[in-house]
Amino acid sequence: MNKIKLIILGTIFSAMSVSAANLDMGAEHKDKEVLRLSEPVATNAYSEIFGSLLDESLPKVTLNDLTSNSANYIGKGFQVETKVAKVCQKKGCFFIAQQGDDVMRVGFKNYSFFVPTDSAGKTVTLAGVLVEKQMTAEQVEHFNKDMQGNSAAIKEGVVYEILADSVVIPKV
Repeated sequence: MNKIKLIILGTIFSAMSVSAANLDMGAEHKDKEVLRLSEPVATNAYSEIFGSLLDESLPKVTLNDLTSNSANYIGKGFQVETKVAKVCQKKGCFFIAQQGDDVMRVGFKNYSFFVPTDSAGKTVTLAGVLVEKQMTAEQVEHFNKDMQGNSAAIKEGVVYEILADSVVIPKV
């Protein structure tokens, strides 16, 4: 009879341990949950488009063009293919574009859409305009906190940023 009680108690203890472990794993997984606060405006087998449909008639530029000759691109529409280096982990409301050593913050027109928070590492095509803005120390701190890291693209003073109205993100 004592053996049966020990087996039952052992089974209950094991079940409780597995349940507790699953709860802990669930908490870890939840912290890394992908946020998708915007739905794509279009999707196909290869990509999703956020914001508005990509205007493919816009001239194609490189991130180096934008960082080297910023004044020439202010307020002018363009499209650029770039790697997403980092994404705002709080909402997906901005990302850091990177091509080689060139980096630039990308925000979204009228704060009207967001990208999935797992977009880092993907090469996207976006359409937008370049804007010049004054970045305060408080904004730098806020953006770095939301991104959960730092970037050379986010610094105090006058900066150039892309204000995107369309971002095409590959599904892979």
